[in-house]
Amino acid sequence: MKEDDIVAAWSERVRTATAAQQPIRIRGGGTKDWYGQSLQGEVLDTRAHRGIIAYDPAELVITARAGTPLLEIEAALAEHDQMLAFEPPHFGPQATLGGCIAAGIAGPRRHSAGAARDFVLGAVVMNGQGQVLTFGGQVVKNVAGYDVSRLMAGSLGTLGLILELSVKVLPRPKAEATLKFDMNGTDAVRKLNEWGGRPLPITGSAWRHGTLAVRLGGAEAAVKSARTSLGGEVVDAVEAERFWAGLREQTDPFFAAIAPKSALWRLALPTITEPLQLPGAQLMEWGGAQRWWITDADAQTVRISAKQAGGHATIFRTGLGYDRGAGVFTPLPAPLMKIHRGLKAAFDPARIFNRGRLYSDF
Repeated sequence: MKEDDIVAAWSERVRTATAAQQPIRIRGGGTKDWYGQSLQGEVLDTRAHRGIIAYDPAELVITARAGTPLLEIEAALAEHDQMLAFEPPHFGPQATLGGCIAAGIAGPRRHSAGAARDFVLGAVVMNGQGQVLTFGGQVVKNVAGYDVSRLMAGSLGTLGLILELSVKVLPRPKAEATLKFDMNGTDAVRKLNEWGGRPLPITGSAWRHGTLAVRLGGAEAAVKSARTSLGGEVVDAVEAERFWAGLREQTDPFFAAIAPKSALWRLALPTITEPLQLPGAQLMEWGGAQRWWITDADAQTVRISAKQAGGHATIFRTGLGYDRGAGVFTPLPAPLMKIHRGLKAAFDPARIFNRGRLYSDF
């Protein structure tokens, strides 16, 4: 089926669902089905709408249909020594570009490069009336007014059906090195904040089990100078690649410790926050800004702990017996929720897209 025919068929399906107020579950490769609240509605599989539309390495922008496999995008970029700088996790070979942006999840490089939303330049989206809307564009300096295209990042498909995306890309570092240091969590937080205030080419950091790992990336001279300045033990390149991939894809042994009645929580905290003195395994990333915590504590305990530290907490994964009744995402303050509801009403007034995925009544 031709691309125009696919979009036309989807438009008819969306209009029919809106008229009947029947939910549609937007789904790419399904590698993140576990993320978020409930899954409702008949699946609309986006993978038929795939392919790279435009890619000019000199412009540092790639435009592709939402159903394009993430592996295909990254392979095209790798041919020109370029990359998706926010280092998105795949969680499976079927991951798509649309799912990557809709989930809005970034990997270890996020703290230095930015979040997924920071790289979205344009989007073509189908709203709840089956209309195709275009936002942004395919060049970096083209945004005027409210940047609607970036609303798609992290929306989990609740605002509309993403059809196409234009994403900024960056060159791969010319050199990389990973260093490791034996130190406790408190010292790791202090060191990371100290180093964060210096012009060091740090592109990733992680502390777990008494070891701090720091990844350097950039020009060869800069990486060499930083290695000399920081000290530590240099990690073998193959082992380092395996380690950072394990963090990104959550195949690292740390993430295998989720018991049936426990949950993996993602805490977003100020970087200066010292390790929380709470039961359960903890791992720190992003210079201390992201904390992973595996615990069987109830949601209220976790969220109060995060709030007292100046941040918030999200349920990322759970064991089969963990109760998600308190909500996966931290409840928003009333003014922010009012904005969210207004956007939802504008894009999807019948609430057919991924109903209940972000918030139970959304």
